[in-house]
Amino acid sequence: MAVAPPSYSFVAFPPRTKDGLVVFGKNSARPREEVQEVVYFAAAAHDPGSKVECTYITIDQVPKTHAIVLSRPAWLWGAEMGANEHGVCIANEAITTREPASEIEALLGMDLVRLGLERGATAKEGLDAIVSLLEEHGQGGNYYEDGSSCHAFQSAFLIVDRAEAWILETVGKYWAAEKITEGIKCICNQLSLTTKIDVEHPELRSYAETQGWWTGDTEFNFSEVFSLPEDHLGCCSGQESLEKQDGNITVQTMMDVLRDKASGVCVDSETFLTTASIVSVLPQNPSSPCIHYFTGTPDPSRSIFKPFIFVDDVKLVPKVQSPFLGDDDPVKKKPRFQEKPDRRHELYKAHERARTVTENDQDKGQKLMRIMLDLERQGLEAMEDILTSTEVLDPAEVVDLFYDCVDTEIKFFK
Repeated sequence: MAVAPPSYSFVAFPPRTKDGLVVFGKNSARPREEVQEVVYFAAAAHDPGSKVECTYITIDQVPKTHAIVLSRPAWLWGAEMGANEHGVCIANEAITTREPASEIEALLGMDLVRLGLERGATAKEGLDAIVSLLEEHGQGGNYYEDGSSCHAFQSAFLIVDRAEAWILETVGKYWAAEKITEGIKCICNQLSLTTKIDVEHPELRSYAETQGWWTGDTEFNFSEVFSLPEDHLGCCSGQESLEKQDGNITVQTMMDVLRDKASGVCVDSETFLTTASIVSVLPQNPSSPCIHYFTGTPDPSRSIFKPFIFVDDVKLVPKVQSPFLGDDDPVKKKPRFQEKPDRRHELYKAHERARTVTENDQDKGQKLMRIMLDLERQGLEAMEDILTSTEVLDPAEVVDLFYDCVDTEIKFFK
């Protein structure tokens, strides 16, 4: 059975956080050499009968899709994490359970992240979209760009908006979800739901009984019923660090947690690396904009977070988008993944060059990182001004925001 990458996703609610902000964060641990890109798709209307081509399968399109920004492995259609124009954020975790994941191509958990964001104007709507599609199309197929072996997983999701969050965990087409409105929550590559289940697949418990995993005589505990014997609860490194900041959790706090290698949250192993990260702040005051910070590069301890705000006509950022290969892409051909194209984008290449400098000249590397973190700090302060301002945000002020930050970062790396 494939080993699920040790990613971590977090959400913290007021009053644990400062200034009435919901703070969301995720580190995406993936195969070390995989490239992630940051991509934006505008809201769109679709003709009746339209189809949408996901990573492996084509499904019915809906009449309208919301504007979204995604951090995704560059070879696939879906995303590891992202946000939409309505302040909904979704992160995906690959998990293993008693039920073997299907290698038959269907929707990937990462496809469901994108579909949930495109179709849900609230966290609950995102949840409903995901479970409906899961029941209709199932999940399955290779999670990695690997032509030699199929790595298939079940999926867990953290779905967040300004008011609430949902932890959704799946086993094949079966699922359960818990609503969260307070405190600090973390999900990782293990099941976490126990006896508090707010909504579930109508046949979930009867399926567990038919498999001999639950007798019906004891309280139904989702993790105990569906986890592998060697799995255990409490895998969420980093939650303790957040809890120590009780009442003072900020964007910076979440970034610090995601950068922490000692805790294991920032993964840097022989097999896996944190290939991209996101932190989002969702003000509970609906008149304030949500702000989403992306690295677009590996290892947040060597990367900087750059802000993105949804406005009309937001400027696209080709320098953090991978080359588009169309029908020539090895993911589109069968058998799949017979070649591995160079998917590095301009920011990724600049980051690679900077990493080489850091490794070869420690003093020069530390100086460069100080400069980059100062650049990040200036961005955080500017975003703080926007959040605390009583004036309505002028879209013209932020339409180039993410573009300019990426451009400036590349210039510093050179």
